[in-house]
Amino acid sequence: MSDTHTRARWSLSGFGDEIDADPRVQCAVLAALGARHVEVRSAWGGNIVELDDAQLAELAEVLRDADMKVSAIASPIGKTDLSAPLEIELARLDRALIAAERLGTRYVRIFSFWQNEATAPADMRDDVLAASREFARRAEAAGIVLLHENEKNIYGDIPERVHDLVTSVDSPAYRLAWDNANFVQVGVSPFTDGWGLLGEYVDYLQVKDARLSDGTVVPAGAGDGELAETIAALRDRGFDGFASLEPHLAASYDLGGFTGPSAFGVAARAFRSLTDQAGVELV
Repeated sequence: MSDTHTRARWSLSGFGDEIDADPRVQCAVLAALGARHVEVRSAWGGNIVELDDAQLAELAEVLRDADMKVSAIASPIGKTDLSAPLEIELARLDRALIAAERLGTRYVRIFSFWQNEATAPADMRDDVLAASREFARRAEAAGIVLLHENEKNIYGDIPERVHDLVTSVDSPAYRLAWDNANFVQVGVSPFTDGWGLLGEYVDYLQVKDARLSDGTVVPAGAGDGELAETIAALRDRGFDGFASLEPHLAASYDLGGFTGPSAFGVAARAFRSLTDQAGVELV
């Protein structure tokens, strides 16, 4: 293994609400697993875009007390139907941007709207792009980078449509969060089918794996998500950003998932085994 590989260092993070609703417990478990960052999707059972100013201030204090920083705001923006008024989603985006500023992160995760049986993805394209461009405009004005996640059953769920989004929006405030398991769950072999098209736009790794046979989510390396290949490609590209654990090992639902403290540790150790083999240090 070369010296370049052994010097690779990534920041480990994780979706705290997959551990527990209480952010104090979230921070304690992540710290025990060697992480110094948390990805914030919800706290005390409330989604990040629903927390008021007082709750955001309390959350910031909890994080300071735990000496834990925030890797990203895991917002639900774009996990909606296009038939809903865009003003509602823009108001929620504004709350996510405020949360990012208050909690000290430059990243906000977003999506590109649910598909429905009555509308072909091609027929969604113009409306999705118009909304996404407005998302990016607001984020750029706020000094925030949006990370589009390739969630299953949204417009940007396969590599070709993700590429269409990121190149058509064409903004430094619109980049990609790469999720191997979500690609698997729409029948894609992530690295084989998608990395060559999308790798240059990936700024953030969300860590989970899944089986092509039935879509079951499993720890990193135990499925068909080609995590080892993805890690190696990021390493060789000189990636030095965040790898965020989102295991979904106990439950998965439209706006998130749950794993629990014990299984979260299983997920973290599985991922660390892969990064150790690749010569990537997690800090």
